[in-house]
Amino acid sequence: MPHLAEYAINHWPYVAALVAMLIVLAISEFRHARQSYGAISAAQTVSLINNGALILDLRSPEEYAAGHIANARHIAGAAIADGAANLMKWKEKPIVAYCETGMLGGAATRHLGRLGFTQVFNLRGGLTAWRQENLPLTRN
Repeated sequence: MPHLAEYAINHWPYVAALVAMLIVLAISEFRHARQSYGAISAAQTVSLINNGALILDLRSPEEYAAGHIANARHIAGAAIADGAANLMKWKEKPIVAYCETGMLGGAATRHLGRLGFTQVFNLRGGLTAWRQENLPLTRN
């Protein structure tokens, strides 16, 4: 063990590079864990839909009109940012949020979680993943 300190002193650039890489790795893992908060697959989303979950489409009105998951409720991201007052009756029930890629959905689920919603999920990969699974979309 005393040789370790001697090695660190004699080769400080290598030790500094190792410490820097470990810090970058830890930050990367932390960010990944935050982004996948409550992320579920398309198949898991179907299961929640079949059990009465609320589905929130966070895309633009034009994208929603072009095709969305059946019974999805279109909601602007600003409505969630403003406290999601119109969703309070769903505070203890399952909610799945989605956007086109999953990024906005992930942010929305984190925000709803901070507001006290207990069962919020993000469709991992968003509607892009839904389409890749050849799952149906509806227009109404």
